[in-house]
Amino acid sequence: MMHLIAKQLPEYESYFSPYYADGLIRKLSRTQLLDFSVLGGQFRERTINYLNMNKLNIDYGGKLFAYDLVFTCSDLVVPKNILNKKVVLVQEGMTDPENFWYYLVKGLNLPRWIASTSTTGLSDCYDKFCVASEGYRDLFIKKGCNPEKIVVTGIPNFDNCKQYLDNNFPHKNYVLVCTSDTRETYKYENRKKFIKKAIEIAKGRQLIFKLHPNELVDRAVEEIQMYAPCALVFSEGKTEEMIANCDVLVSRFSSVVYVGLALHKEVYSEFDIEELKRLLPIQNDGTSSLNIARVAEELIETEKTKALSHYRKKKPAQRLSKIIQKVRQKRKWANVKS
Repeated sequence: MMHLIAKQLPEYESYFSPYYADGLIRKLSRTQLLDFSVLGGQFRERTINYLNMNKLNIDYGGKLFAYDLVFTCSDLVVPKNILNKKVVLVQEGMTDPENFWYYLVKGLNLPRWIASTSTTGLSDCYDKFCVASEGYRDLFIKKGCNPEKIVVTGIPNFDNCKQYLDNNFPHKNYVLVCTSDTRETYKYENRKKFIKKAIEIAKGRQLIFKLHPNELVDRAVEEIQMYAPCALVFSEGKTEEMIANCDVLVSRFSSVVYVGLALHKEVYSEFDIEELKRLLPIQNDGTSSLNIARVAEELIETEKTKALSHYRKKKPAQRLSKIIQKVRQKRKWANVKS
């Protein structure tokens, strides 16, 4: 997403960094304890590989320059070195439901990352917050985000789902089951129950399982073969294209349901389907990155105008100050002479 936005701002020099943190979180990210998150493991490795493959400028931890503007897709952790910068927060995807942890974090003012993405936007450490739809704007305002900072732009990874209809995935007219990394992120999931629910929904139709990228593949495959031996299992491949070719999509708490809904598939989710339809990211033929870039440009121009106005106001004051200082010096010299 950040790369797509940067492409819309060719007049600016852009640098990229994998997501990073300060203090204790930074220390933990150097161990394997946070490898399930974007701070480490395969997610960080994939980010670095993408940046290298596209020959993008890399600045690990944003240390090289005093940047004019910072884009980020999460404010669960806000590094200290961007607190004094102009920041544009871009919604990445679906946010977690407001569960016990969400209310505990809000009530006791605990670190936002404890409640995961349900607390997205609540840092207020940004100047603009670009969101997926009017539905999400309402949701973030309801949670306590500043409405003056929220702009509905669409988000680049969910704004042109029809593009996935043109694909080379060989299977069609099946029930697709997208699993989650719930257990890998230290949450409970009854995988046996989920698989049996998928079998019931399929009613004899071909079942295809697409595993979450962060999931333990061997364990997941063994479980599926035990309860749904005729199902096909994929741990690689483009999930969106698999959704485009399916008749039914089954998931739990995954953003991929938005692709299914945008393509008018029959969708099953732990979330309320009508609520998901209300939140559905706007489909604008892939122009969200341009919309976000325009928000950034407006922010930069506003700051330039403020700086110029401050300079013009300050300059006469500086001159007056110098005149007063000279008068005082003359008076002081006159007093000494007398």
